[in-house]
Amino acid sequence: MATTLRLRRNPAAAAPTRAPWEEPPTAIGQAGKGVVLTVVIAAVLVPLWVVVLTSLSTTGAIGRAGGLVIWPDGLTLDAYRQMLTNDQVTRALVVSLLVTLVGTLVSMVVSVLCAYGLSRSRSMGHRIILMVLILTMFVSGGLIPTYLVVTGLGGYGQYWALILPSAVSVFNILVLRSFYSSTSAELIDAAKMDGAGDWRTLWSVVLPTSKAVTAVITLFYAVGYWNSFFNVMLYMPVDSSKWPLQYVLLEYVQQGMNMPGSVNNGFGTGHAQTAPLSLQMAVVVLTLVPILMVYPFMQKHFRTGVLTGAVKG
Repeated sequence: MATTLRLRRNPAAAAPTRAPWEEPPTAIGQAGKGVVLTVVIAAVLVPLWVVVLTSLSTTGAIGRAGGLVIWPDGLTLDAYRQMLTNDQVTRALVVSLLVTLVGTLVSMVVSVLCAYGLSRSRSMGHRIILMVLILTMFVSGGLIPTYLVVTGLGGYGQYWALILPSAVSVFNILVLRSFYSSTSAELIDAAKMDGAGDWRTLWSVVLPTSKAVTAVITLFYAVGYWNSFFNVMLYMPVDSSKWPLQYVLLEYVQQGMNMPGSVNNGFGTGHAQTAPLSLQMAVVVLTLVPILMVYPFMQKHFRTGVLTGAVKG
């Protein structure tokens, strides 16, 4: 006679272990968390919904709503058609993309090399350099000296003035350094035994084991360059052909339909049938789309990238 043994699962063993100081969850606490999360999600999604909906609304719908549109009423793509046929907007979009790509590449190369050098305990003068970098986080030369240095080097009106003055973030370097310091010493020793130098060790050992933090820091730099407009105000406020998209948006929101450099076949009087508010919201959406497209693919790296790199120091 065959005997079937039935193993009963122990509920206590299956439950996740909790720290001794943690209290068991209560119904009120769980409900409170749900309410807080709902409020936070609504605070993020509702403004985004209103901006997108207003950019798709007609002049009549915006007039009936008295401004920003909350409920769909007469949707149209006229604002996006007019925006994308405007020479200044399309040129500004190309400038923003190029500045973001080149600036992110320069910042990552400098930050990775600096962080790797500081993470090696035997590198010459790494402690002094680290202290100097940390000091710059609390004490800076100021805006006027920075402006005088950049303009003295011929940066006024040049694209590199949008990149080099903000190419390095000490905070990002410290995050990278903490992560690189936690790289397995056995892997580095094995690479050196095989004849690898510092460059090969960095490229073949450290970077492949640090993909998460590298992706996160890359996103930080890219978002910073994409949203930057203050350097444009300092170093190229006159030549509108070199403005990135964020500064064009700033000028358009401040000056309405009379955006500097715009023509009648763009945002001028030739398209009076489109509400100015709809055009403004369309430009806002255009600035948000690239980041919204990239961010979901990078989200999975945040926990292993930033938190691990920050804690292991």
